[in-house]
Amino acid sequence: MERFYGFDLGDAESAVTRIIKREGEVPQVIPVQEAGSFITAYAMKKDGQLLIGEGACYEPDVLVRRLRFKSRFLTDTSARNDIKSFAAGVLGELFLSGDLVRGDNQCFYIGCPAGWNKADREEYRGIFESAGYPPLKIVSESRAALVSACRSRHLQVGYDILSRPVLVVDIGSSTTDFAYIMSGKEVGLKTGGEVALGGGIMDEILLDEAIEASSDSAKIRRIFSEHEAWRTYCEFAARRLKEKYYSDVEYWQNERITQTISIRTQLIPTRLKLTMSAEMADKLLNKKVDRLGGKSFRRVFTDSLKQVRDSISDRQPELIFMTGGVSRMQELRNWCREVFPEAVVICGSEPEYSVAKGLAQCGLIDEELRAFKAEIAELIQSTIIEDIVEEHIEELYRNTVDSIVDPILERVALPVIDRWRDGSIERLGDIDTILEKEIDEYLHSEEGRGLMTKAVTSWLKKVSLGLETYTMPVCVRHNVPYTALSLTSYLSLSDIDIRVEAKDLFAIGEITWLIDAIVSVVVGLLCGGGGLALIAAGIEGILIGFVISALVLVLGREQMQGAFLKMNIPKPMRKLMPKTYLRSRADRISREVKASLYGKLEQEKSEDITRKLVEDISEQIEICLTKMAEVVEIPLG
Repeated sequence: MERFYGFDLGDAESAVTRIIKREGEVPQVIPVQEAGSFITAYAMKKDGQLLIGEGACYEPDVLVRRLRFKSRFLTDTSARNDIKSFAAGVLGELFLSGDLVRGDNQCFYIGCPAGWNKADREEYRGIFESAGYPPLKIVSESRAALVSACRSRHLQVGYDILSRPVLVVDIGSSTTDFAYIMSGKEVGLKTGGEVALGGGIMDEILLDEAIEASSDSAKIRRIFSEHEAWRTYCEFAARRLKEKYYSDVEYWQNERITQTISIRTQLIPTRLKLTMSAEMADKLLNKKVDRLGGKSFRRVFTDSLKQVRDSISDRQPELIFMTGGVSRMQELRNWCREVFPEAVVICGSEPEYSVAKGLAQCGLIDEELRAFKAEIAELIQSTIIEDIVEEHIEELYRNTVDSIVDPILERVALPVIDRWRDGSIERLGDIDTILEKEIDEYLHSEEGRGLMTKAVTSWLKKVSLGLETYTMPVCVRHNVPYTALSLTSYLSLSDIDIRVEAKDLFAIGEITWLIDAIVSVVVGLLCGGGGLALIAAGIEGILIGFVISALVLVLGREQMQGAFLKMNIPKPMRKLMPKTYLRSRADRISREVKASLYGKLEQEKSEDITRKLVEDISEQIEICLTKMAEVVEIPLG
């Protein structure tokens, strides 16, 4: 894709931005009817002309006028047609101005409340698709606001957002989204919840207060019930009056702003006077209203903040990022500080554009991610991984031998000889069968498999270093932390999001022949004569050696060995051989066992076995890389 459009369709106001890939990464606001932030409203004239924006609010002679329809999307099916009509009008304006050209390589990223589920988002996407939009994706508005903050050149908060827990508070006209983000990663985003609270509530209170103060209140209410267009028109006027007050609160603190609206449904117009003042500002925030369940705007907002705080099981946010036009109000920032006194509260210089800009940037991020995954797929399809594994396969054999021999001597062989010394095993000849069985069981036990796993893991770290020669440049080209594809970090249980043990990743069963070879060699060296390799050498074994020598003179060597293995040597004589001798003998024989294993493995492993092992391990590495690439996220800043 070459062009990425961000469309923040708000309940009160909307905005469109665009990034052209070859011209940079800073999103530009695209005016619609000469307004960067335009009113979310449409009207249908009698001649069939579709009006959108502020013009739709002021046009007196229309068949249909609609405002505030996005907030009804989940509860009123008619809102879907309203959204489609408005979206189609915006699309037409973009084509008419030349800011959107048919056939260009482009896509739209459209925002939605973080609380919407997958089905809601898909239905919402379908509305825009049916209106004729190019390929599009629905993205959380809170997510988009965070992206905008992190990539802003004017808001110096990148370090904080990327390294510390953040609460994004997105205050719209009808809803407020709370999103908790850890380390600036989407996988760490937890929706705190969507609250049916927005700046539109204040508009309604302001309008309702004006109606109550009017001598024609009953008449006005009747007109509003019969003429939806006039109700929305007056509500829009109330919004503009409120915005004028909050644009310079200090100036208007001791002044009143008024506007008189002539409602013409008869020959004699009905007049409605709107008033905004410090007293009214207090009512907007503190008056209890039925729509909020008998609570005030302030109460609902602060209660929601407290619920979010209680629901966060990880670190409490150190930074609160507020977005949406209403976030300019100082009172809301103060309430955030009251509930989160340890957090820094910030707001962008143009909060009304935060979401729209972030949406376009989400498109660019996705494009970077697609290119990144394509390069990883190309790497996996090549023979590079197989070549690296084959280059280091001999080390795997040696690692396995080195890790398993001493534990076998310590955990199996010496305890078996001890049982012979204690009389639990009657004859030396019985030791061979017992050792063979118990060594095999040990190597297939959890502990034995753990040793094999440890050997594979240690070896794999060397393979990983060779692999990073190829993965690191890919990560650098796409601004991805190289650890995201580091098997070394993965095996060290870093913050990679995939969690499987090496024994699950690399099936030890695939090298069963290696276990069998170890059993064969160890048993052959230690046994082949009832464990004589351990007990029949050295000065410490002189007594046993004397017995053996005497039998050689009487019976001859071969007959001696057979007789000796069948002999039930008296227990006191067995005790004459100290354990210290056995241990020191085991230490000396360890080197011999390892050397013999190296030789046997070299002789017995065939090219077919090695090739199969290389293929199996390479396949598992490729699967792992694929999974790691799937969860990779382009950093936000």
